[in-house]
Order: sequence, then C-alpha cells, then structure tokens
Amino acid sequence: MVAFVGVGTGVKALQVRRGRVVRMVAAPETPVSAKKSAGAGRSRLWTPDAWRSMPIRQVPDYPDADKLREVEQRLAKSLPLVFSGECERLKASIAKAGRGEAFVLQGGDCAESFSEFEKYGGENIRNTFTLLIQMSIVMMYGTSRPVVKIGRMAGQFAKPRSSPFEKSKNKELELPSYRGDMINGPDFTRDERLPDPERMWQAFMQSTATINLLRTLATGGYLDLRRIHEINLEFVNGTDQGARFREFANSISSAIKFMHAVGLQTDSPMIRQAEFYVSHEALLLPYEEALTRLDEQTGKYYATSGHFIWLGDRTRQPEGAHVEFLRGIANPIGVKCGPTLSESDLMELLDILNPDNEPGRITLITRVGAGNVREHLPRFIELVEREGRNVTWSCDAMHGNTESSPAGYKTRNFNNIYSEVQDFIATHMEMGTNPGGIHLEMTGQNVTECVGGMMELGHENLAERYETGCDPRLNASQALELAFLVSEMMSRS
Repeated sequence: MVAFVGVGTGVKALQVRRGRVVRMVAAPETPVSAKKSAGAGRSRLWTPDAWRSMPIRQVPDYPDADKLREVEQRLAKSLPLVFSGECERLKASIAKAGRGEAFVLQGGDCAESFSEFEKYGGENIRNTFTLLIQMSIVMMYGTSRPVVKIGRMAGQFAKPRSSPFEKSKNKELELPSYRGDMINGPDFTRDERLPDPERMWQAFMQSTATINLLRTLATGGYLDLRRIHEINLEFVNGTDQGARFREFANSISSAIKFMHAVGLQTDSPMIRQAEFYVSHEALLLPYEEALTRLDEQTGKYYATSGHFIWLGDRTRQPEGAHVEFLRGIANPIGVKCGPTLSESDLMELLDILNPDNEPGRITLITRVGAGNVREHLPRFIELVEREGRNVTWSCDAMHGNTESSPAGYKTRNFNNIYSEVQDFIATHMEMGTNPGGIHLEMTGQNVTECVGGMMELGHENLAERYETGCDPRLNASQALELAFLVSEMMSRS
C-alpha cells in the first residue's frame, strides 16, 4: 500500500511501499530547444528530454524563453503528484479489463479551468467524483465486475487545436487559438492569448489541490457503502436515473446488512474506500518532462503528472515528439484511434510504445463517431488479434460526435454517443474480444451542453447553462443514464 507524503516543493520525493523507502528522483532539467528533424532510430537510449530532437505538433511558441526555463526548473524540483506504485497498480487493473475481468470507467472535464475551480471552490470536483462513483456502482452491480475508476482530472488543462490561430467573429482580428488554461486564456484579447509559462505552475498547483481532495474523498469515509444512500447528487434525485440508483442502493444496503447479520466483515477498506486514479492527455511536453521522475528501486521513469496519460489523435505520429516521450515512461498509457489511423501506423505505435507486449500498458481508445464503428473497429481488432498484442479496448464516444446547434453552440447528441458505445460493445461481442471500458467527457454539474437523454434536452435548452470553455459535456443525469445502458449491455455478454 502506498503512503502519500504530500505534494509541494522539494528536490526529491519518498514513496513508502511495503515497508521500503523508494526514492523518486527528479529527471534531468533541460529547457525547450528549437524544433529539429527526427534523425535517430527508435532503438536509441531514451531520456526524458529525447523528444526535443523530434518533430512536434500542438506545442505553443513561448515568447519568453528565460521564463519558460525558470518554470520548468521550478516544476522539476517539485514533489510528484502520483507515485510509481500507484501507476503499477492501475496497470494491473487495466490488464484485468483487457482480459474481460474488469471494466474501465474514465471520465471528467473536456478541459479543466482555473475560473471554474475558483468559482466552485472544489465543489465541481466533488460532484464529478461522486458521479463517477455512482456510475461505477451501477456498472459493478449490473455486470458483477470490478470497475476501474479514472478521472480526467488533476492535469487535463491543455487541448489540441485544428488551427494555431483563430479569427474574431467580425473576421478583423486574428489571434493564437485558445489551447487550454495551462497555455493561454480563453478571452479573445492579445494578452490572454499569449502563451504564458507561469500557467503551467498554476495548473500544477490546482492539480495538487485537486488530487489531495480526491484522495480525501476516496479514503476518508465519503464512499462508505454502508451509507450508500448519501452517495447521490442533489439535482439527480428527482430524475428517473436517480430513482433507479436508489433501487440499486436499497439492494446493496440489504446485502451489506445480510453480511453483517451472518458475521461477515462489513467494515473492510473494500466497503469504506475506493481506488481512484487521475489522467490527462500528454500534450504539453515541457510540463510532462519537468514532472518525470526516476524510480531508483526499479530504474524506470514515470510521468508523475498523472497515473494514466494518453496520446491524442492529432499527436500520434510514430516519428513524432509525443510518441518519443511516451515510449520511455512506465505509466499505463492510452492511444486515441480515430478513423484516419492506418493499420501500419497502429502496429508501429504498438512496437514503439510496448515492445515487451506488457498487459495493461496500452489502452486503445477508439473515437470514430456514431455510424462508423463497424467500418473501423473490426480492422483494428483483427490486426491486434492477428499479431497477438496485449491491449485493453476503450470507447471514446464523445469526440467523433460533435456538431453545431442551429444557434451556433457546439454540442453532442446523447443518442449518437449511446449508438457509438452500443456498436463498440456489440462488435467486440461478435468478434470474441473484450470491450474494456468507456472514456467520457462529463461533469457532475447540472449543465446543458449535450442534447437528448431521458431529460430530453433540446437545442433550445443549451443557452440555459452552457458553461464549457471547450467541448460539450454530458451532465450528471445523462452520464448516469449512459451508465445504466452500458451496464445492461454488458450484463448480456
């Protein structure tokens, strides 16, 4: 069991693991250099800064190189947000999902924001955490499988963009695109859109507060299943989904009471606590490198910015900088697989990122859009099965289903999200492989950003509480409804 020793500033961090002290040592500190062409082969020795010699996409040009270097050095001297033992436990759990022995539920904000954190004071984090726990209880109850809970939290501050610049609505002013609060600001002004290295430090400090809150919620009795009726969100209580969850809660309470009556232990950590992990896209490599640490016990490097980090659909070039960075860290990692991913590139990525074919190391997260699953998922599965590769399959049913409302809001239709998940699960069942998880953009807030669902939100409702600074998220009612639907589908497998 890992003992947390806090997060703050300092040169080294200690991890206590089964009575041993393991030193997590800061990786070499190197400022961002000019972009260089890829010249070295994949077999060369890896270092945390090796990505700097590779072609790179989706990284901003910082105007103040000295400030960037100072922030990187500050981060490199900070204690890690997560520890190697936690990453390895998550990897083992993801491997079980790949074998059909568990299911991965990964969800959270499209992009975390500084203003929302300040506005809600952590209440938004608690609500999303509560929602993920509710969803996991529904899935565990329906499928009789453990659910691996991973939040898109404590690091999901940067977003890839299709263009480095965008124009104002009157087309007269062109500024750098908003890339997430870790890089620049959302307001359409020159000052806000200027990439600022200090934002990396602010993101780190907010991630520190977030992960400490999540640890408290996960281990401090908040999740005690003996009080399962208290694990609910206020605005979901009056919905059909809330009523169904209360039925599940009644059944679980009865089961726990029965266990207690016959003398079985009901105060174990398995009932009082929950394992919860954090994740984000590994997009801003100066930040990731600065938080990379060497575990001296094993000789492996870990990205200590999160337990699980993933490679985006726009940054998965086999000879690119992001792949180079991810190949050298020992964390479990995800690879977003969009419709443009070729079989040859997928196999090359698996060769580079998991040469030892380690179970739990790679999660392939498909994101092809409703109506396209039958075209693309079978070719991915056939390749992986033919080559005997160990992967865990997950479905991102959000990013391929974005559309515009008549009023110009970016939105998603619940029916399309459900359709993609449904085809994902059905395809795996038909091909004899395991649907290992789902990956969602969602929030515990009562927002109106996605249309559809049992609450029948329409385009006319979007303006009521449209709060996202990036992509639309499922609200708690829609996310819980999807959990029930997935549970029903999986129970038939």
